[in-house]
Parts: sequence; structure tokens; C-alpha cells
Amino acid sequence: MALTKIIVNCETGVTEEVELTAEEIAQFEADAAQAAIDEAARQAEADRIEALKVSARAKLVAGETLTADEAALIIG
Repeated sequence: MALTKIIVNCETGVTEEVELTAEEIAQFEADAAQAAIDEAARQAEADRIEALKVSARAKLVAGETLTADEAALIIG
């Protein structure tokens, strides 16, 4: 199935569905790859913060010293 785009002529109200060019497909694929990379980085950061929270809670309960990152997360 070919990738398409819809072009709307606002003056006439005519809509047209056309296939993407090779350049547009390449850009679409590059954008999708970058979006996947960005989402993976966002998820990794969220996981890191969650691990810091769990570690900080455990250390507080045990009366242990927090790391700088754990303290910064609490003070925030």
C-alpha cells in the first residue's frame, strides 16, 4: 500500500489524495525513527527517576544516607 497525503484547495474546496514522493517517504521514515528514539529516551529517563524514588524511600526507611541524585529528587 502506497503512502499518500491529502491536499485541500481552500479556495475551491477540492480535495485530492496523492502518493508521497520518495523524498517525502524518506523524511516520514526518518521522523518516525527519531520519534521512536525520543520515546525510548523519555521512557529511560522516567524509569531512572522511578528507580531513584524507590531507592530513596528504601534508604530513608533504613536510615541510610541518600545520594545527591536521590536528595535532589526529593528536594526537587
